[in-house]
Amino acid sequence: MSGVPKRGSEQEPAPTHEEIQARIGKRLDDVAKILAGALVAVAGVMTLLGLSSDVVFVALNNESWPIYVASLCAILAIVCSIVALLVHPTRLGNLWETVVLIFGVVFYMVALGVAVIGAAKAAGGNGRPTITNIKVDGPRSHLKLNFDVHADGVETGASIQVFVNAVRADLSEAVYDSVDAYSSELRPNDKGVVEQRVSMPMSLPSQAAGISIEALNAGDGTQDDECGSRAQRGPTCARFRVP
Repeated sequence: MSGVPKRGSEQEPAPTHEEIQARIGKRLDDVAKILAGALVAVAGVMTLLGLSSDVVFVALNNESWPIYVASLCAILAIVCSIVALLVHPTRLGNLWETVVLIFGVVFYMVALGVAVIGAAKAAGGNGRPTITNIKVDGPRSHLKLNFDVHADGVETGASIQVFVNAVRADLSEAVYDSVDAYSSELRPNDKGVVEQRVSMPMSLPSQAAGISIEALNAGDGTQDDECGSRAQRGPTCARFRVP
């Protein structure tokens, strides 16, 4: 019968304007839900790069700006996602939701990028050396001095300089101004780490009251910094009396 329409030729009714806007709004809502996990994603990136809770506390104590910026951008991305979810799916509403989500994506990408910088900055030691495991054995005339030097995040072209001197009663003035009892320049390995165990004989003159050990990063002109300075890569000093 020619008057009966064939099943294959049936056409679905065209979606209404409201249905089209609702579908667009649903897709935008899906993006907003993804952005809602921005803070978790940023924290995951930092953890993946070795930024443990202990390192985070140290970074916050040192007022490390990347940690604050990454956290703030992640929070702003979450705020944008919440605002986008609350927008009504009309034509104008979807336009505003799109604008809000664009800002949310920008904040999200900035948070991830800064998180990488912050993790690298906080997890590394910024080239600051430490002196540990100091031990002195034997009489003053035949001392044996042992100590460890360690530094993380040392730049490729930099070096860690180590000096050992016999000092007077104030433990700061060297007995011999122009001669070091020990000095060395330590270069980092391919991971930017300096690690050395020093074991050396030392004879203290009669006018010496103790020993001074100093380690400093020589890559940025800090050779003249005092031990008590607040420079980011200032030297590390250990001074002690010898009976």
